[in-house]
Amino acid sequence: MDVVTVSPKYQVVIPKKVRQALGITPGQKVRVLTYENRIQLIPVVPMQEIRGFAKGIDTTIEREPDRV
Repeated sequence: MDVVTVSPKYQVVIPKKVRQALGITPGQKVRVLTYENRIQLIPVVPMQEIRGFAKGIDTTIEREPDRV
C-alpha cells in the first residue's frame, strides 16, 4: 500500500504502479467520488473503447416483465 502526500494546492501524485496497473495516461480524465469515508478515482474510458465489451454474453436469462 502506498502513501501519498497532499500538496498545499490539494494535489496528489498517483503512484506509478497504480497508474500502470490501471493504464492511466497523462491528460486522461478520472472521476472522483467519495464512498464510505474514502476517496475513489475511477478512470473515464471513452465510449469507443467500451463498445462491444459485453459481446458473447448470455442473454437467455429470464427477465422480469417490466424489464423486457
